[in-house]
This record gives sequence, C-alpha cells and structure tokens, in this order.
Amino acid sequence: MNSSSAAESGTLFIGNVQRHTNYGVLVHGDRIAAVGPADQLRREHPNAHVVDATGATILPGLTDAHGHLYGLGLSLDTVNLGGAPTYDEAIARVKDRASRAHANEWILGRGWDQNRWPGRQFPTAAPLDAAIADHPVWLRRVDGHAGVANSAAIRAAGVTRDTPDPEGGRILRDAHGEPTGVFIDGAMSLIDAKVPPPSAALRKARVLAAAKAIAANGLTEMHDAGADDATIDAVRELVRDGTFPIRVYMMVSDDERALNEWFARGPLVGFGDRLTVRSVKLYADGALGSRGAALLAPYSDDPGNTGLLLAKPEHLRDVASRALKAGFQVNTHAIGDRGVRNVIDAYEAAGVTPEKRFRIEHFQVVAPEDFARIARLGIIASMQPTHATSDMPWAADRVGAERIRGAYAWRTVLNSGARLALGSDFPVEDVNPFFGLYSAVTRQEQTGNPPGGWYPDQKLTMDEAVRGFTQDAAYAAFEEDSRGVIEPGKLADFTIVEGDLYNAPLSDLWKSKVRMTVVGGEVVYGK
Repeated sequence: MNSSSAAESGTLFIGNVQRHTNYGVLVHGDRIAAVGPADQLRREHPNAHVVDATGATILPGLTDAHGHLYGLGLSLDTVNLGGAPTYDEAIARVKDRASRAHANEWILGRGWDQNRWPGRQFPTAAPLDAAIADHPVWLRRVDGHAGVANSAAIRAAGVTRDTPDPEGGRILRDAHGEPTGVFIDGAMSLIDAKVPPPSAALRKARVLAAAKAIAANGLTEMHDAGADDATIDAVRELVRDGTFPIRVYMMVSDDERALNEWFARGPLVGFGDRLTVRSVKLYADGALGSRGAALLAPYSDDPGNTGLLLAKPEHLRDVASRALKAGFQVNTHAIGDRGVRNVIDAYEAAGVTPEKRFRIEHFQVVAPEDFARIARLGIIASMQPTHATSDMPWAADRVGAERIRGAYAWRTVLNSGARLALGSDFPVEDVNPFFGLYSAVTRQEQTGNPPGGWYPDQKLTMDEAVRGFTQDAAYAAFEEDSRGVIEPGKLADFTIVEGDLYNAPLSDLWKSKVRMTVVGGEVVYGK
C-alpha cells in the first residue's frame, strides 16, 4: 500500500459484530481514509493503487497483548525443546547443538515440559552430564519459571548443598540435600547471573528476527511483558533504522534502577510510530506447571506446597503507588489465586481507579469473589487462551475440581463486566494468534479433544475472541482512539487472512493462513 491505496476484500471485519462482504478500505498515508463497497471505492478513487484481497478476510490489525520480544528472538537462536516427548529427546537436541559449539560455550535452550513426559517428573542434571559434560548447559522450562542445569553450569554458579534457597525461589534437592539441577523462579537467577550476556549487535539481531516472525504470523502489535533497557534500546535503534516492522507496547521490568529512571523521565509514547513505553511489569508469583503459582490453599497434587511469592505485597503496593504518580500503568503476573488476590489488594490500596487501566497478566486461577473486584476497580484481565488448552491435561490435578472452575475463566471475566485482553505469552506458547483464537472459541486441542471443549461454559464467541485480540488489546494499551477497529481516521493496521474466516468451520480456525500484514499502510509481510 502507498499514500493512496485501496484493499478490496471478500469479507471485512470492521469492529464488534460489524462485517461486510465485498467491501474495501481506502488508505491515505498511515491512516484509513474511507470504508465502503469495493466497487464504489474504485469508482470514486480511480487512481488508487489496488491491493487485491478478494477471497480473504480483512481484520483490524491483530495484537498480542502478552508476549516476550527478546524471549522469542532468543528461542529462535537457541535449542528449541518445545514438544519434546521425553527428556531423552530434549537431551538429544541439546547434544546436537553442543557438537557444533565452541569450547566451553554455554548451551542454552528452552521449552521442556515434564508434564509431557512419562511419569511427569522434573528432570535432573545427571543425564545431561552423561551427554554433555564439557559445556555448561542451562535449559529453561516452557513457562520460563524453572530451568535445569548440568553440573558444569551448577559449578560455574558456585551452587552447592549449602547454598540457601533465594527469596521467591527454590533449588530442588535430592535425599542427601544435593542440588538435582532444577532451579525454580527466584533460584534461576543463580544460573542466569553466570550466562554471558549477548552483545548489543546480537541482541539487536535477535529482536529483529523476533519482530519479523511476529509480523509473518499476522500480528501488527505486541505488548512486551517485561523488557530491560538493553532490549528497549535495541528496538529504538531498529525504529530509527526504519527496519522494525511492528508496533510494540513495552512494560519495563521490575528493576529498581530502571523503575526510578523511567518514573523520573516519564512515559515514552509513539516513538517513531512504533514504540511506546508507559507500563511496568511485576511478578506476584510463579507458574502452575512448576507448582510455583501462589495458592490460597495447598496444591491438590502436592499438599505441603502453596507455591512461591516472587514479590511481597508491600512491594506490589509501593510500585503501584509510585507508578500512579509517574503516569505509568502496572501489569502484574499473577497465576495462583493467592497471587491474584495480593495484586488486587495492592492495586486497591494504592488507589487504582478504572481510568488507570492496571492489568493482571494471566489471571489464571481466581477465587470466585475476586472477579467482581477487578470489574469494580477497572482492572484488565490479560489472558492467554492457549494456556488453557496446553494445561488442561494436568491443571485440574494441580488445583482440584472446585478451584479449576475459576481457572482460565474467560466467560466469567466478561460476565463480571471486566475487560479481557488476549495474547499468547510467546515463546511459552506459539506466536500464531489463530492458535489462540481457536482455543478461545473451542477450548479444544487442535485434534478436536475433548469433544465439546474443556469446561465449555467458558468458551468465547468468535466476535469476543477477535475483540480480545483487537479492540480490547488496544484499550489495554490506551490506544483505542487509534487502533482496534477499521474505520476512517484509525491507523491503517490490517491482518489479511486467506478465506472467509467467519464462515469456515471452527475446527479449521487454527489452520488460518496470513496473506498480508499491514502496519500504518505499509505491507510488512506478504506481497
């Protein structure tokens, strides 16, 4: 598209339940100039460059409301352990990478999930040592809240049986008190501190590779759920270079120095029409898969464990209060019902009001009475539909039959009157937004199981699911005046998908193919 372009379509999704066939969109510069019947637009603008979208669906540019930009870039550049059906398979992938590494080079990977393996037991260092003894190895779990290290990495970190568990973390130990190799949540920093940091050039290359992959999957914007200054600087440089293809809404990681600097400096909005920094990412607790999510009562499958608090309630309250004064939004990771309640309590104590649009990221296991509280305070539930379909084989084991009713409960969120922004948490889940749309409307694996869906009363309609990836994602970033619907005056951000998305079988939704991704009138993916 250029300064005067028209996209002609088979189906045009304008906004909430507004759809038209054989409509088109006229673009001037980076904005939508007109929307109407394709024939009429062609007659009225005979010199416009025509982008043929016949036989496709034009959606408002899809937004992933929770992902990890650098994490995706790192996953593309390290050992991918996603989907490994056994620990042996994961080790084989690591061994293959180590065979091509320099002497003493750290071997990094991510994506293992013990819940996929026979016995569902956490891995240990011993099999890694047997396969790769001459390289430090550090492999993060799929959710990023646990990792397994080999003995070389454990030695490099100086960890012994006498090393205490850090606050908010746990070192798994054998019957003799020796570290097994698994480090959970806050304990991961012991290994992370010894991993050589990437050069600025390598970080920039990884960020760009991630952004291109995001665009190729039809996403026009993502909300980066926790970025350090080095990653923000890399995005700035790429925007200045004119090579950054998407929009990104950054959340500053919970680092005291960084928070102080950003709160003193104030938000950065619309840098190069691509980058906004006006929010903060906190962590209340860990993750359900590694039993680090903080629960009000013990885990059903681990009765002595109530999870981990990664931030004390007073810290959550303090940062929320300071952010309010500095004009920043706070978005806090909370997965367990105790973690969620701590966040709501902290926000309320800080004086949060609906117009501040504070968010809870994941909002995964929730006590029944807390749904109404977020609606009253205007707290946005930022949730990831594919987490439900990935976790459903084991989630009920973790929390039991009663608590699972308040887990992954998108319909309950909407019924409470709260806003629901949707994303994927890539690279924890796949970056493909159509996987998320499919999970949201079916609550099934891509094989169609379970029949009828997992707790089907929590399904979303197609309109609600699309809204979560468009209008409500825009609202969650204070961008509803410029993005999220297709109407004159809005930014020309579009996701163009093959076929008629609304009349195709829901079972095929996850198979959707992106024809074109358009950001500000610029085709950033496709022809």
